[in-house]
This record gives sequence, C-alpha cells and structure tokens, in this order.
Amino acid sequence: MSEENKEEVLEDTSRDASDSDINEEDSLEETAEEPAEEAAGDEGLLQEELSDEELDMVADNAISILQDMLKYLVAGEVTIDEYEGDEGELILDITGEDLAILIGRHGKTLEALQTLVSAVTVRKIGFRYPIVVDVEGYKNRQRQKLESIAHSAASRAIGQGKSIKLRPMSPYERRIVHVALRDDDRVETASEGEGSARHVVVIPL
Repeated sequence: MSEENKEEVLEDTSRDASDSDINEEDSLEETAEEPAEEAAGDEGLLQEELSDEELDMVADNAISILQDMLKYLVAGEVTIDEYEGDEGELILDITGEDLAILIGRHGKTLEALQTLVSAVTVRKIGFRYPIVVDVEGYKNRQRQKLESIAHSAASRAIGQGKSIKLRPMSPYERRIVHVALRDDDRVETASEGEGSARHVVVIPL
C-alpha cells in the first residue's frame, strides 16, 4: 500500500469513528467550553478517581492498540514514550525514522490516527480517557504556536474592542485555544461554524 493510500485509509476510517458517540476530541472541546465551575465535568471526576493500576491499564491498552496500528503504517522500528500532559491527558509520543507519513498534510493523518486510537481504547476499556498521539513532539510544537495565536488574538480583541475570528481548526486545536485563554478574565472564547469551517471566536469583555 502506498503512503498516499495509507493516509486516505486512516482519514476515511477516522471520519467514521468521528461520527460515532465516542469522538474523544469533540468531548474534550465541549468540556473546555463549559463554565469554569463545571469544567472538570464527569470525565474530570473519573480521572481523579482512577487508581494507579487503572491508569496503567489505560496506558497499556492505548499503547498496545497504537503499536498494532503502526505495524501497517511504518516499516522501521519505533519507540512510544508515555507521559502525562498539562491537562491530565495521556500523551503517546512516537519516535523513529521516516515518520512524516504519520503526520500528513497539516497534521491530518496524525489527527486521524489519534481519533482511531482513542475510539478503540474507549471500546476496550469501557470509558473515555483523553489520549493524545504525537510524533516526535510535533503536537507540542503546534500547541505552543496555537497558544501564541490565542494570546495574540486576545490582545487584538482588547485593543480593537471587537471579536476576533481565528482560522478553522480541528476540535483538538480549538480546545488548546479555549484552555489557553480560560484564565484570561479580559476575554471569553466560543466555537462557531459547522464541520471543517468550525473556528474559535475571541470575544472582549
């Protein structure tokens, strides 16, 4: 199977998973848009209640699922590093050689891979837990860029006294913007639009 076909299969399968009721990324974004006192939500409470053994079980299952998928996508050996993100999410960072195929154009293939890993993990363990799949720190670098964009938009919204619309983003990207500005009492954020045109609006208070 060619690299282009692999990307198409991942993205097509991911769209099917995204249409189900276990779309992890949409769930995360919805949590980020709730009022501050409700932001933790049931999922946040669930994370706090998990024992170390249960957290290890989540990680072991997610890693196993990711490894099985990578067998069909990557020819060489890869390493999966596991660590906890700032929001308590499980981050699985893949390292190895020639991994550009896993990222794809504008990170679309990586988004598809993350959606699939999250969906299969949910089905296997029976509950949702935030999982981020990364490739050699790609998403961490993108996160830093998005946080910079968010703070810049907040400054513009305050300076110009009007709402600032950001470019269309994926649910994962939109959540990063929401989280980056949730403690800034000068602005509030909201998601508007449908489908691929959905974007964040930064609103001055």
